[in-house]
Amino acid sequence: MARQQGWFALILALTIAAASVLTSFPLQLGLDLRGGSQLTLEVQPAGAITAIKPEQLDAVKLVLERRVNGLGVAESTLQTVGDDQLLLQLPGVTDPSRAARVLGSTALLEFRAQKPGTEEEMRSLLQLRAQLRSVLAAKAESSETDDASIDSEELAKVQEALGLDGSASSEKEQLEQLLERTNAEIVDRFEPAALTGKDLVTAGRQQRQNSTGWEVTLGFNAEGGDRFAKLTQSIAGTDRLLGIVLDGRPISEASVGPEFKAAGIAGGAATITGNFTAEEARDLEVQLRGGSLPLPVEILEVRTIGPTLGAENVRRSLIAALSGLLLVGVFMVVTYRLAGLVAVMALGLYALFNLAAYALIPVTLTLPGIAGFILSIGMAVDANVLIFERIKDELRRGNTLIRSIDNGFKEAVSSILDGHITTLISCGALFFLGTGLVKGFAATLGIGVVLSLFTALTCTRTLLRFLMSYQGLRKPTNFLPAGQLPTSAA
Repeated sequence: MARQQGWFALILALTIAAASVLTSFPLQLGLDLRGGSQLTLEVQPAGAITAIKPEQLDAVKLVLERRVNGLGVAESTLQTVGDDQLLLQLPGVTDPSRAARVLGSTALLEFRAQKPGTEEEMRSLLQLRAQLRSVLAAKAESSETDDASIDSEELAKVQEALGLDGSASSEKEQLEQLLERTNAEIVDRFEPAALTGKDLVTAGRQQRQNSTGWEVTLGFNAEGGDRFAKLTQSIAGTDRLLGIVLDGRPISEASVGPEFKAAGIAGGAATITGNFTAEEARDLEVQLRGGSLPLPVEILEVRTIGPTLGAENVRRSLIAALSGLLLVGVFMVVTYRLAGLVAVMALGLYALFNLAAYALIPVTLTLPGIAGFILSIGMAVDANVLIFERIKDELRRGNTLIRSIDNGFKEAVSSILDGHITTLISCGALFFLGTGLVKGFAATLGIGVVLSLFTALTCTRTLLRFLMSYQGLRKPTNFLPAGQLPTSAA
């Protein structure tokens, strides 16, 4: 009796704990249930690499995972597809343009010294770029751009000087082409990179003092710090600039004062000031922290699932799950009477424990995951069916009710264990060999199979023995129709 009370107390404590977990840790919903974005990325060969190998795909995946974590998107998943593709799911992200921009760029950071003798050309190019940016910004803010434009003759002269054909259909497109070409000309005025992001250890961001703009802070390792000191020493006190280039695009140019002529800027730290907004600084920080991609990546497809569709999937899944539980409950009560009612109570506990486990691990629920959960309910019912059929067999042989219950559980254990172990083996194979949604299905089914063992062999028995402590319920006809009982038992 004391042992039964101990099991009952344990089940009660687990029930309270599971309810508390579900209250404190909400279930994590996948892309198909919550809505969000899905990006398909292809890793492309470059240089001497003509074919993508598994280790190269894993290296790209590692960098992208760091960038995704830096974006702060919860419950994201990144998985390999085939030999050269990656599938990224971002639940809750309905505008994937920023993620695509951050993830798709190589993020090769370079520090370059300006070539000697190009000082006058650089000043003209920087002035032109500033004017182009100002005009484009004004055009973006207002449709009335008469006060922010470049004279057409002057524009034609600049285009001719930079080798542009002026084929763009609108002035805005012409200005954008001109800005792109101007940036390329600025990069050409710098020497090859003396320092790259490979020597970068940390990256951060902070708001500039006495300004609304943001800047990105960098920290180098010892070798990178020495290279940075030598690079800044070589141009200190001159009109030559230090260029910071990201993926072949200039993002900042800075002069180095004469006070650094003796030893350069030491300490292994630098700051990129490019009049960044908070979001631009954060994106650059994420890219630099994640590191540069070892191979270029092309975004093949961007798919967005709206939150409305996700909510509809959740509603339909809940209807399916509750309908399945209801039908199973009706079947069990009609077929097994009081034992069936106990099974329904045990199934309720099983569902509660399952959901609490999903929230605690955590498991990201998807539609296949819900399918695995509903299928595991069938496994839990199957264990109860085996037990109750054994109990009915014992009653037909003329055993007492209590002995029939004990023998029913004892005789059914081996069959239940065999069925559950084989299912767990299948779940393991699906989880370790499958990808994405298949893994979600295997995880939820595997957790359900383990918990169904506990609820069938412990919760069902404890609840059944508890009810048998009431004399009015201790009747064989509560388990088996009178016509199927031996005459003496009926």
